[in-house]
Amino acid sequence: MNFSAWSIRNPIAPLLGFFLLMVLGIQSFNSLPITRFPNIDVAVVSISVTQSGASPSELEMQVTKEIEDAVASINGVDEISSKVNDGVSVTSVVFRIEIPTQQAVQDVKDAVDRIRNDLPAGVDEPIVNKVDVEGQAIQTFAVSAPNMTLEELSWFVDDTIKRALQGQKGIGRIDRIGGADREIRIELDPDRLNALGITAADVNKQLRGTNVDIGSGRGQVAGAEQAIRVLGDTRNVPALANTTIAISSDRFVKLADLGRIIDTYTEPKSFALLDNQPVVSFSIFRSKGASDVAVAELVAKSLDEVRAKNPDVGINLISDFVYFTYGNYTAAIDTLLEGAILAVIVVFLFLKNWRATLISAIALPLSAIPTFWILEMMGFSLNLVSFLALTLATGILVDDAIVEIENIARHIKMGKTPYRAAIEAADEIGLAVIATTFTIVAVFVPVSFMGGIPGQYFIQFGLTVAFSVLFSLLVARLITPMMAAYLMRPEDGHDEDEGQEGRFMRRYTRLVSATTRTWQRRYLTLAAALVFLVVSVGLLMQVPTSFMPPEDAGRITLSVELPPNATLNETENRVRQITETLKPLAGVQSVFVQGGTSPSGDLELRRASVTLQLFRIEHSLVKTVVNKLIGGLPLIGPYLPKMTVDGRTIPQWQIEKLVFAKLRDIPDIRVQKMNDRGARDMAFYFLSKNEEDLTEAVSILEAKLRTVPVLANVSADGSLPRPELQIRPKTDEMARLGITAQQVSETLRVATIGDIDAQLPKISLDGRLIPIRVQAALGQRRDLGAIRALKIKSASGSMVPLSTVVDIDYTQGISSIKRNHRDRVVSIGADLPQGVALDTATAAFKQAVAAAKIPASVYLKETGDTKVQKEMLASFVNAMILGLLLVLIVLILLFKDIIQPFTILLSLPLAVGGVAVALIITHNALSMPVLIGILMLMGIVTKNAILLIDFAIEMRRHGMERVEAMVEAGRKRARPIIMTSIAMSAGMLPSALGVGEGGSFRSPMAIAVIGGIIVSTVMSLVVVPSFFLVMDDLSRLLSAIFGRLVGAKEQEREPLDTATLTDLHDQTSAQISTLEARMDGLEAGAAHPPRRLSAGPFGRD
Repeated sequence: MNFSAWSIRNPIAPLLGFFLLMVLGIQSFNSLPITRFPNIDVAVVSISVTQSGASPSELEMQVTKEIEDAVASINGVDEISSKVNDGVSVTSVVFRIEIPTQQAVQDVKDAVDRIRNDLPAGVDEPIVNKVDVEGQAIQTFAVSAPNMTLEELSWFVDDTIKRALQGQKGIGRIDRIGGADREIRIELDPDRLNALGITAADVNKQLRGTNVDIGSGRGQVAGAEQAIRVLGDTRNVPALANTTIAISSDRFVKLADLGRIIDTYTEPKSFALLDNQPVVSFSIFRSKGASDVAVAELVAKSLDEVRAKNPDVGINLISDFVYFTYGNYTAAIDTLLEGAILAVIVVFLFLKNWRATLISAIALPLSAIPTFWILEMMGFSLNLVSFLALTLATGILVDDAIVEIENIARHIKMGKTPYRAAIEAADEIGLAVIATTFTIVAVFVPVSFMGGIPGQYFIQFGLTVAFSVLFSLLVARLITPMMAAYLMRPEDGHDEDEGQEGRFMRRYTRLVSATTRTWQRRYLTLAAALVFLVVSVGLLMQVPTSFMPPEDAGRITLSVELPPNATLNETENRVRQITETLKPLAGVQSVFVQGGTSPSGDLELRRASVTLQLFRIEHSLVKTVVNKLIGGLPLIGPYLPKMTVDGRTIPQWQIEKLVFAKLRDIPDIRVQKMNDRGARDMAFYFLSKNEEDLTEAVSILEAKLRTVPVLANVSADGSLPRPELQIRPKTDEMARLGITAQQVSETLRVATIGDIDAQLPKISLDGRLIPIRVQAALGQRRDLGAIRALKIKSASGSMVPLSTVVDIDYTQGISSIKRNHRDRVVSIGADLPQGVALDTATAAFKQAVAAAKIPASVYLKETGDTKVQKEMLASFVNAMILGLLLVLIVLILLFKDIIQPFTILLSLPLAVGGVAVALIITHNALSMPVLIGILMLMGIVTKNAILLIDFAIEMRRHGMERVEAMVEAGRKRARPIIMTSIAMSAGMLPSALGVGEGGSFRSPMAIAVIGGIIVSTVMSLVVVPSFFLVMDDLSRLLSAIFGRLVGAKEQEREPLDTATLTDLHDQTSAQISTLEARMDGLEAGAAHPPRRLSAGPFGRD
């Protein structure tokens, strides 16, 4: 069925259909979530186990290994990693993508339940949670109030702000940074305790049992039922101080007589500074699948309500990732519009007709907007990748319409009416348009279903392009011919006279004729193309590869680490020094510090996360064109006037270089730069079961890798040894006195840090439960002699010094432990200097590791961007091979020929040279956006070859000699090929200039595509005609060889379609009318014979 003819004859139906699609698309566009990157749906489950006072080594042996062994046998587990710090062990289990999250959580819970009895009795109940937070914090706020104490301000954040935000749609987690929690601290006098024969643990136990409200059953007094409650809670600090504590021999003492009772806050374990000013801050994390922008708008609205109710409290935004996400969104929209306008301008310059230009331009919104409906149904978001797909498809969306309208205009110039021209031109070009569309779909469908993390990115790109070009096919077959039939005029055709084609077309026609006339010239042309291909591949091999292009995100995140024995005060003093050093640097707007934690979430007093917020860069297409494009012209560029640029002009990589130069002067710190994904630019895991071997290997490798010139700031994140007090029981003496190791541990824990948090006594104050922490005075905790003199109760009830039953010594211990795949792991990472690609640094890294002599038990494992890049390249190659096979199948089915589709397929490598040259000139690496661009080039090159070959085949069917048919195809199809290629390149130009947020992500792709389009267009127009004839020779040869083995095909009359039948009917009717007129004339002559005049001898007048 000829859909174009049907649409022309029935215009209402397609118009209504596309009106409905536009409405659905606009609604979906307004409701789609806006994120920075696609949502990566991988099941990640965490198991947290806490035990106050437990060392990392103790937790690793007794808890972490048990949990890792339990979950390792679960089906679908991809990776197991653990972090063990003082008192807490966190194990993360990453599952393969095909495993549903709910199934993963349940499997982990079942595995942990099976080994629960094997864990120490003193640990808290393991907490199993799915990781439902996407990436890093999207926003961070600082809270200040002059009339509040630190504890009151912290409670305001926890109670008021968190309550206003938690549970809102899209908010995954809210973390408070800095501040302190209220507690009642009881600092016991050791001398008083010794005199009374009581320990801190005894006091803690009595308070836990007496200062509590407990439900105690039900009564039925006076015929009614009542609840029975024991009200032991004192409910105020003076009453708590007056609590009676029982001691031995029927003696009692008031709690106030044993030490000081202080209403205070917990000892700080973290802090927050904004430009060296103390603040209490909180960070917002979005849940998986939520929109960054929608969450930010919701947070802003909720915080405005909090500000209105609490005018004395200041809540200021200090870090905002959403700005970059929204900036990318607006920049992508602007780039789409700018590219579309440039493409339409190119169409107008070629066609020189506003009606044809309007009809072509309408194809853009009609193809792009309905695609948003598909995105919503597929559960996608508006992100860098999906917008990249639409940006890249801008030229292609108008491509089919250009081919259609150009062909219609040519038919109008033949003298046909626009109505007839639209029907016949659409029918003539139909196969080529359908073939080009389905080849693009065939390329991108396999890529859409790649495995692993790269597949989560490519699925949104591939399906977005596929559906948008399918919509463009519908527009080209239903809307464009119909509009042309009713809107164009007879004068809208372009001149077909060869003398008016212009100098370029005449020269091109002569060139095609020269390269195709003899078989020697054809093969010479192919040999030149082969040489060009070999050189192109050689150039492409010189292009470095990377996962993501370098990006100017406007923020620099540093992980700062102090020596293992550093206190929180020392950490604060050192980061204050860092802030004073870095804040004056050009381009730095503010410095925000989170103390007591690393950017990756490691909780240690000696760690800090320092975030430098940079001034924003102004993104202006006009200024970019004037200052960079025109100003970069050779010879005259430096002398041309420049436009003033507002905002930051120094690129981020230069500021990073200054930052590390300044930090070298600050002693006793280890600083690592983290990217926006919370990892180093490049990092490798080194694993071993032997801790000593791993430590030795890391020391050797760090020294070796620091000599590699393409690696900067090489450092390991392995834990450093720290001083610790080790208690070694005197087993014989403990047995004689009836004292257990558990008693010793409890006595020391309660005296130094208080009881386990979950077991602390509580008191009701101001409508909330406040923990009561019983511990020795600070002076005793700082004195080793006082610790040795702590009393412990024997089985007989007598008090003996702790030194009687244990030895206490200084020694070295590990501060934290990291594990991966059930082995100890240390990550060695490095920053990549400007201009160094990931694969170059990776090769140098591996080469240095191979040359180093490290223990045999230590092995290397890829992680981070290096691991993802390797997966991406492997998956990409497989998907591309499958895509080429699908393209071949589609072409064979459409052309009903086996040989000529190879002409189209083998023309694909012609774009490689343009890609390589463009990347080398602009110093860009072969990254994920570039690979996406190469995919699109496959479709574009295929389109050019299809337009040429389809026309040549059609001419041969009409009896034209094959060389003449190919020359004619070049002459008639060069114009739409060049027009669409320039339109696509123009549509890419704003992206190539890197304008707007996320421009550094789009720019390499656009540059590669423009370079590939230019070279492939030229090569296609020259090489494909010769290649077509060579393949035709091959087809004849194969027919001669195998023709005897295959019977001759019986010629069958093909069924006529509606349009052909209509034409035949019209022709037959015209012939019948002519015959009837002639018959009428004959009959009239017979009835009135003419009067014969005198004639000559032969009877003539």
